[in-house]
Amino acid sequence: MEDKDWNAIAQRAVNEDLAFDELYEHFFPKMYNLIYARVKNAATADDIVCDVFEKMVTHLADFDSSRASFATWLSRIAMRTLTDYYRWQSHRQNVEWDDVFSPSVNERERPEGQLLAKEGKSELLSALGKLSEREQRIIELKFWGEMSNKEIAETLEISSANVGVILFRAMGALRKILGEP
Repeated sequence: MEDKDWNAIAQRAVNEDLAFDELYEHFFPKMYNLIYARVKNAATADDIVCDVFEKMVTHLADFDSSRASFATWLSRIAMRTLTDYYRWQSHRQNVEWDDVFSPSVNERERPEGQLLAKEGKSELLSALGKLSEREQRIIELKFWGEMSNKEIAETLEISSANVGVILFRAMGALRKILGEP
């Protein structure tokens, strides 16, 4: 698998539709998986990912590869958008019908529902919920966002070594929670 220069592609995407499409096709599944792992609701994840890519489009011309890689830059947008969502959620007083029941789509028919249908996925998500917020974010960025320790460090503004230590400890804690030796 070739390693593409996503920074250069992002800079071209400001004016080139094909470059933009390539960015979207590559990063959409990563951002979707990352956000779905946090909110655990397909409709909510769809909305948040839409917001992330709207912000990306709006600010793509401001992307500066000397400050961070494109993956880090986009992940920061995703993390801020999630924070905005949770802030909004905490202020929301009424529960919407769609948050409780959505008869229109069977979750198993959606791609994300098929992923969760695999054995062990729900147990893993439940176990993740028992970790600290920081541990959850690092695991989500690593495995759902498919980011390197360096990219995670840049996104969370901590050292790569700290990411490695937190990831190692969190994986050990997950093994214990899931009952694995």
